[in-house]
Amino acid sequence: MGHGQPAHADPAPTGAAQPASAPLPPVSPTPRSIGRSGQDAVVTGRVVVVADGRTDPAARDRLVRELRAHGADRVDVVAPGRATPRGLLTVRLGPASRPDIAAALSGTSAPAQAEGYALRVTADAPNREVALGGTDATGQYYAVQTLRQLFVRTAEDGWSIAGAQVADHPSMPLRGTIEGFYGLPWTPAERLDQMDFHGDVKANTYVYAPKDDPYHRDKWREPYPSDKLTELGELIERANANHVRFTFAVSPGASICYSDPADRAALKAKLGALHDLGARAFSVPLDDIHYTAWNCEGDRRAYGTPGSAAAARAQVDLLNDVQRNFVAARPGTRPLQMVPTEYGDLGDSSYKRTLRASLDPAVEVMWTGTDVVPPSITNAQAEAASKLFGREVFVWDNYPVNDFGATSGRLLLAPYDKREAGLSAHLSGIVANPMNQPYASKIAVFGAADFAWNDRGYDAVASWTRALSYLAGGDGESAAALRVFADLEHLAPTFGTTPWQEQAPELARRVNRFWSEWGAGRRTEALAELRAYAVSIARAPERIRGGAVQAGFVADADSWLDATELWGRAAVAMVDAVAARQTGDADRSRVLLAESRDLQERAEAVRVEPARNTWGNARVRVGDGVLDAFLVRSDVMLELWDVAGGGENLALKGTARASSVEGNLDRLAARHVNDGSNGTRWASGYGDGEWVEIKLAAPARVAAVTVAWEAACATEYRIETSDDGVNWTSAATRRPTACGTDVVRLPADRTVTHVRMRGVTRATTWGYSIYEMAVYGAPAA
Repeated sequence: MGHGQPAHADPAPTGAAQPASAPLPPVSPTPRSIGRSGQDAVVTGRVVVVADGRTDPAARDRLVRELRAHGADRVDVVAPGRATPRGLLTVRLGPASRPDIAAALSGTSAPAQAEGYALRVTADAPNREVALGGTDATGQYYAVQTLRQLFVRTAEDGWSIAGAQVADHPSMPLRGTIEGFYGLPWTPAERLDQMDFHGDVKANTYVYAPKDDPYHRDKWREPYPSDKLTELGELIERANANHVRFTFAVSPGASICYSDPADRAALKAKLGALHDLGARAFSVPLDDIHYTAWNCEGDRRAYGTPGSAAAARAQVDLLNDVQRNFVAARPGTRPLQMVPTEYGDLGDSSYKRTLRASLDPAVEVMWTGTDVVPPSITNAQAEAASKLFGREVFVWDNYPVNDFGATSGRLLLAPYDKREAGLSAHLSGIVANPMNQPYASKIAVFGAADFAWNDRGYDAVASWTRALSYLAGGDGESAAALRVFADLEHLAPTFGTTPWQEQAPELARRVNRFWSEWGAGRRTEALAELRAYAVSIARAPERIRGGAVQAGFVADADSWLDATELWGRAAVAMVDAVAARQTGDADRSRVLLAESRDLQERAEAVRVEPARNTWGNARVRVGDGVLDAFLVRSDVMLELWDVAGGGENLALKGTARASSVEGNLDRLAARHVNDGSNGTRWASGYGDGEWVEIKLAAPARVAAVTVAWEAACATEYRIETSDDGVNWTSAATRRPTACGTDVVRLPADRTVTHVRMRGVTRATTWGYSIYEMAVYGAPAA
């Protein structure tokens, strides 16, 4: 990717280069060693590239392309030893051991590790020289990827290369993605783009394992049709061009007869067809299957009664056969990868003991962390996993995948985070399982690749910022708009009760500051500050759609951008309604309040189109729990403007109790429904008529109740009120079409002491589960 628009320079150098004291541009992944070598080297109109037969062709082609995009009208490729005209920029590319490159590196040593490289820019007059030396061919390619990020504008709108010296190599051998989600697989064009993206971020692994490719799982015995083989062949070629290891996965566990020679032959034939196309890495995932029954009687005779140990024996028998008789028999093929059936915990078992004792040590074993979607991965956990499986594990990281219930209606755009520095000492690599939306996935994958390259030098926020700039093509205003938008899609759910990344932290910080300033009497300043950010939310979609941001991202995020604009406009109208009421213009305030309510209704009606995910045309989530909570609280404050304390969330000072708690688990107790945190929840027993109530700290007039549902929501429920906790009045009935945050407005015409949600019909076979129930109103006193 270029940085800004390509500019055509005069044949002679133009513009002054940055001095040796100027800061270097940011580089991703973060290099292990980078510093100033001197002043910047101006890109001349004619550039000489010195390359030979040991120069990686993909690296050479990318280098020439980048030079032409950054001011070189002519690029001559010449062999080492050829005299080059004085005054021209010369770039030497090839093995770091090549004599001319070793001399030009001038003490900047290339690391000995695989995929390592060294880079040095020299701009001492009359020499303008760049040396790019790789430990291997991939290292050469990565040296060019670093150089790509060192182009900077000169004062006269020309280009120069920042005077840098870099010595770099990856911390983890395997880095990239596994297309392993459920739902609509990526298209061929999307996969080709991903290979180019992987090259840009120095990610060397792509595992082809889409759950909904029938030939990957259900039809694993059947050969791919010819058109699909052609498609995969093109993908392998593109992967190779970007130094990405296309890894072909076949998942036979649901139906294979492990002891049947015919099934083993079918599996090897499937792998062999892709080897013939150029694939040199293979995986046999055995995840998401049951080992309580065999698929054939032959396995019972061969491995015994079904169970975890017997399943492990059968799997080891198969995997060792593939590793020793297929992989090892084909020179240049990388060790087999596998996903165990027990992939997401740290408990020892007969299954793991069997794998640990018998699985060929060359086989890579994947592990997802301490859960399917782990809230963090620590060094201690990784070390424990390595001991359980008898080797360094290969992490299948289920972020930013959005194919499970808690991700319904969400893009997951938070930074790659909560993975501990030092994991490279315990892991063979990390691959991120992305979203069904490939371009939107780039934000998290960018970070995952950065972390796996240099985990000890990783900064989650800085990497996230660079990822947004990458998607925006270096355009600052578009990157800023992406940052506002991504904050509204920041929530990262788990399979448990607590998200591992919170929703809209920047907006939450600003909203909290607003209410603090409002309460302190600095109302004009508070309104002006929050309004400016609300405007940035409303305008972000237009900026993102303005042309600088990758078109694929815009398409992926289309429904979310539609909803964000509406929510942003609703927030602007609400702030203006509060401002009008503050200045005494009640009529204007009512008009603006009605406008905000209308925009909110329209925003809530936006559905995901097209429906690529398993959850289908779900309601779009934007800043939920933060933005909608602000709007509700402001709405209630306006309705109760003349009442002291109007708009307060009275539930926070109340006491909750419930008809039941799932499993009598304390972490799901009623008190979590009004603790002010969307990271905890109440969950009921498995009945339709279950309820949760809040006894208010004092009698109050209630104007609104919000119910933030988890995935186990209601298809029908009632909000009931009481003035004694015994006799109840139905205040509203709701029949939501999706799980989310419901806003239930009440007339506020009577004093109550208790408010409850009573279920009528569950949406799932589980009970009811609510993150938070808020009660907005004012004390009757």
